Amino acid sequence: MANWSDPRLADGATISVGTRSAAYDAGLRSYMLSVYNYMTSGVLLTGIVALLFAASGMAQSIMFGPGLMKWLIVLSPLAFIMVMNFGLNRMSTFGLQASFWGFATAMGLSMSTIFLVYTGTSIAQTFFATAAAFAGLSLWGYTTKKDLSGFGTFLIMGVVGLLVASIINIFMQSGTMQLVISFIGVLLFAGLTAYDTQRIKSMYAYVAGSEMVGKTAIMGALSLYLDFVNMFQFLLSFMGQRD
Repeated sequence: MANWSDPRLADGATISVGTRSAAYDAGLRSYMLSVYNYMTSGVLLTGIVALLFAASGMAQSIMFGPGLMKWLIVLSPLAFIMVMNFGLNRMSTFGLQASFWGFATAMGLSMSTIFLVYTGTSIAQTFFATAAAFAGLSLWGYTTKKDLSGFGTFLIMGVVGLLVASIINIFMQSGTMQLVISFIGVLLFAGLTAYDTQRIKSMYAYVAGSEMVGKTAIMGALSLYLDFVNMFQFLLSFMGQRD
C-alpha cells in the first residue's frame, strides 16, 4: 500500500498517484451515472409501453384471452435476459443496448395488465413509494463501508424459494399466502437493491479502462431494473386498489 507521507517518494510520483486516484473517482462516477441512466430510462420505457398497450385495448383481448400470443409476451422478457447474459462476451455494446431496450419494451407489454387491474392513483402512489425506497437503499449500498457480499447467496436463495412458493400458490390460490409472498418479496428485493448497488460499484475496479465498461454498465442497469420492478410489483399487492 502506498505510504502518502513517505519522504522517499518524489513529488512527481505523489502527483501521479493522486491524479490516478482522481481519474478513478471521476470514472466511477461516470460509470454509476451511466448505470442509473440506463436503469431509469428502461423503467420509464416500460411504463410508457405498458400504459399505451393497456389503453389501446389490445392488452385486454390478448392478456386475458386465449392464444399463444399471451405466453409469447409473458416469456419474452426472460428470453432477452438469457440472451444478454449468455451473449455478453460475444455481443457488441450496441447489441447489448438494443437487447436492453427490447427487454424493457417486452416488460412493458407483459406488465400492461396492472393498468387493467389496479387504479391509476394506486399505481402512481406505489411507483413513487418504490422510487423513494429504491433511492434510499441504493444510496446506502453505494456509500456503506459494510461488505454486503455475504448476503448475496442468502438473497438469491430467498428469491428462488419465493419463485417456488409463487408457483405453488398458482394452484392453491391462497390470499393469505399471496400476502406473505408479497411481504417477503419486498424485503428480498430491498436487500438486493443495496447488495447489487455495491456489487456494481465494486465491478468497476475490474473493468475500468476496458471495453467491458459499457457492457458492465448495461448489465448493472438490468440488475437494478429487476430489483426496482419486482419491489414495485410486490408492493403493489399491498398498496394497490383494484378497479
